[in-house]
Amino acid sequence: MQFLFADHTLDTARRELRRGSEPVAVEPQVLDLLICLVENRNRVVTKDDLIASVWGGRIVSDATLTSRIYAARKAVGDSGHGQRLIRTVSRRGLRFVGDVLAQPKNAEAKLLIDPTPTDELRRRIPSQLPLPERPAIAVLPFDNMSGEAAQEYFSDGITEDIITGLSKMRWFFVTARNSSFIYKGKSVNIKQIGEELGVNYVVEGSVRKLGDRVRITAQLNDVTTGSHIWAERYDRNLADVFAVQDEITEQIVAAIEPQIYAAENFRSRRKPPDRLDAWELVMRALSHYWRVTREDNLIAQDLLEKAVQIDPNYGQALGLLATSHIFAVHMGWADKATAAPIAERTALAAIRADAEDPWAHHALGCTHLFARRFEDSVAEFELALRLNPNFSLAQCYFCVSLAYSGRWQEAEEAVHRALRFSPRDPLSALYHGAASYAHYVGRDYEQAIQASRESIRLRGDFVGAYRVLAAAAGMAGQAALAAEALLDLRRVQPGISLAWVAHDLPIKLDPDREHYLEGLRRAGSTD
Repeated sequence: MQFLFADHTLDTARRELRRGSEPVAVEPQVLDLLICLVENRNRVVTKDDLIASVWGGRIVSDATLTSRIYAARKAVGDSGHGQRLIRTVSRRGLRFVGDVLAQPKNAEAKLLIDPTPTDELRRRIPSQLPLPERPAIAVLPFDNMSGEAAQEYFSDGITEDIITGLSKMRWFFVTARNSSFIYKGKSVNIKQIGEELGVNYVVEGSVRKLGDRVRITAQLNDVTTGSHIWAERYDRNLADVFAVQDEITEQIVAAIEPQIYAAENFRSRRKPPDRLDAWELVMRALSHYWRVTREDNLIAQDLLEKAVQIDPNYGQALGLLATSHIFAVHMGWADKATAAPIAERTALAAIRADAEDPWAHHALGCTHLFARRFEDSVAEFELALRLNPNFSLAQCYFCVSLAYSGRWQEAEEAVHRALRFSPRDPLSALYHGAASYAHYVGRDYEQAIQASRESIRLRGDFVGAYRVLAAAAGMAGQAALAAEALLDLRRVQPGISLAWVAHDLPIKLDPDREHYLEGLRRAGSTD
């Protein structure tokens, strides 16, 4: 079927949109949304209708829906302000209000106006769902291996909590509980599940009770290759069954996120650079950002700027872009006077694009910190963690913000949570670096040295760890170690100086700033 409106032709058979004779580049989900609106133009299309038609009933965030509506309007030359073709009906949904002529493919003269919508066909979920643009995950019911029916509630509870936890990561599609649980007790091939649910990844596991202990296994599978991406085993005492359930759920959810990012980055590298979509650009950017070098940070910024050009309302892309700019200030790679205003503008754009994206609030927390708005910074990190309690990067920077504010005991607790939630996180070096500074503020120089060394072991060029190592060794009277650390610091941050530390690092309390400077002086820094 072809639909003609304004100067556009929408061909559903060829899945093509043209403006005049020129094709319009439209992402598959945006095209599905546009087709749904045009086919049902005689009525208001609700949010539930769109989710059923475009996403097959999977859980979808409001931000994702808003970004697709924005892209559909842009594709047909409309806007949220003008609403010439796609009109928002307050508290009800959307309606396509443009004049439409509909004709069968290859029909020369016969025009059909306002054909009867095929709602039942449109609503029916096919046996094989198409894969969405971003990662889609199904969590299968964890097997109860205990042989006790009474333990069924525990294994089901773990599954449901993991589904809920993953659903808070708003850049993933997570299959609803009712769809996942149809496979309970069945032996089904992973690829078949992927086809039936339209998912890229499947989480499965088991629960086995052994006396007063419980063993929980979990693994993340790539549907396309059939391979295991990640697997872990957890052995716990069952003294408090609900506490165990919460702890294991948090660790599984936090472990899955970076593994999917890594898998998505690997997948994106199979495509030519000029064919990457916004999501794939962000995945590539993350892989560079995680390397914690000046060159990789610049590459990440370039990829993120391209992602934002494709989707100006992409909250996660904007949030990570802002974070990369302020991170460059923290590492001494960029001038604060230049980079900090860019970071703040981008962070505020991320909030405007998606006020419920934890990455956006994380970015704003970072910019507040380097603007020395300490209370605002802590509040933004707390909000990011309420939106996603398993967001380990926000836990890390929450620690940094607390430590720079002089609240080192709380900072140590925060970084401990980050490392517990995501012990294999690609940014573990940053977590240990944050812990080292918290220990230093608390005058525990041995712990500061140990944490700094672990950070450097994980990332040999991590500037922040060398700064703390030099200062802590200086205060501890370890002259040889302090001199060596200072030499390495000058190698990785050639422009380091006492004046830079005093001016550019956002240390709230004068005694803490002087304490840091004194450690570097004892290490041998005089400039």
